[in-house]
Amino acid sequence: MSLHRFDIATLAATPWKNGGGSTREIVCRPPGASMDSFDWRASIATIDRPGPFSAFAGVDRSIMLLTGAGVTLRSRDGSIHHALDTPLAPFAFSGDVALDCALPDGTSTDFNVMTRRGRRHADVRVCRAAASLPPGPAGLLLALNGSWRLRNSTGKPEATGCTAGTGLWWDGADHGWRADPEQDGAVLIAVRIEPRPRIGPPSP
Repeated sequence: MSLHRFDIATLAATPWKNGGGSTREIVCRPPGASMDSFDWRASIATIDRPGPFSAFAGVDRSIMLLTGAGVTLRSRDGSIHHALDTPLAPFAFSGDVALDCALPDGTSTDFNVMTRRGRRHADVRVCRAAASLPPGPAGLLLALNGSWRLRNSTGKPEATGCTAGTGLWWDGADHGWRADPEQDGAVLIAVRIEPRPRIGPPSP
């Protein structure tokens, strides 16, 4: 499948039903999947007020702070109490757990990746220097600061790039990348989506 480019500034914001914020969806796969049937999904959320996080049964989540003072996440069963207040530090947790979030100091903007447990697994990393990113059958690159030169290291070499607030995603064919920043202080989010390996013997 060819690469798909996106620009955060042009993504439509969908208000949450509880009025606590909005979500700008970057990608949801497979095409036409609902929130109950997607394999993987990436988005940016703006949280305006404290309140509950929606639970997603059978989904693994990774969230990282982009802007703002962050949020405090607490599970109702007491298993999670996490201050998401360090920018660009991914925090992984189970979507099965019902969470409430508190805002210590105003609006927060976060990057989110969700994968269907048993089907997909997400590896999320933040690059601040040149990096060789291993191939994956699906994934996403998002430049947060500065601009980046990107060279596809899988199959036919393909050079491209992205500037702050833009990126690309793919699904259906392996892509690996050599990522090189063009300025000091450049930051790139790199997500590799892999098939979740089977646990236990295969079905007869």
